Formats: sequence, structure tokens, C-alpha cells
Amino acid sequence: MENKYAQKLIEKIQKEVLQNKFDVDSIITDLKKIREYSLEEQNPVVTKSLRLAYEHLEANRAFLIGIPDDEPINEDNDVSQNISEENDIESFEYFLSLLHDLSKKNNLLDIREYNKAFIAF
Repeated sequence: MENKYAQKLIEKIQKEVLQNKFDVDSIITDLKKIREYSLEEQNPVVTKSLRLAYEHLEANRAFLIGIPDDEPINEDNDVSQNISEENDIESFEYFLSLLHDLSKKNNLLDIREYNKAFIAF
């Protein structure tokens, strides 16, 4: 994301998660604020992803989506393989890192995969 305030919020969440402070309510609040900045940047894929992420956290009180596979994407891929039974901190950290630098094409592709997994969940 280009907005420096959004960057700071992403870094804040990352720092808290690294310190084993996974406060769902705080994360949801921050993701909602980051989504407002994303709306300003007019990036619909990221805006949707942020909404799906905080709705997922609200409903499950954990991040249960795994990191997207590096396998070639085909229509036969089952999205359910990216569902975790417990809070997937590593995947959440990766999701945040994707948001941090949207200039990389692969980051947007992975965000789209997260969106598919959120919807399939």
C-alpha cells in the first residue's frame, strides 16, 4: 500500500504478532482502518481482501486460512486444502506482508488466492 498511515498500521500489526500478541479485536479495528486507506487508493482487490480478512477474524476469532500454494493455478485445485484447524499465524504474517508491497505482481496474485479461500471458507 502506498499510504504511509496504512503502512504504519500494517507494521504495527506485524510487530504485535511477532511479540505473540494476537489481539483479534485490535487487529480487526486496524484492518478496517487500513481498508479505508485502500478505498482511497482505489484498489478493489485489496479492499475486498481486507474486508474478507476482518470478517473472517470476527467470525472465527482466528486466522484459519493457509498460505496459498506455489503450484500452478488450475480450475481443479481444491481451495479447501488452504484451510487450517487452528490459528495460522505464519499465514496471517504472510498476508500482511503481501499488503505491505503491492508493487509486486505476485503479491496481488496471492491476495486473489486469499480472497478465494476466504469466500470458500
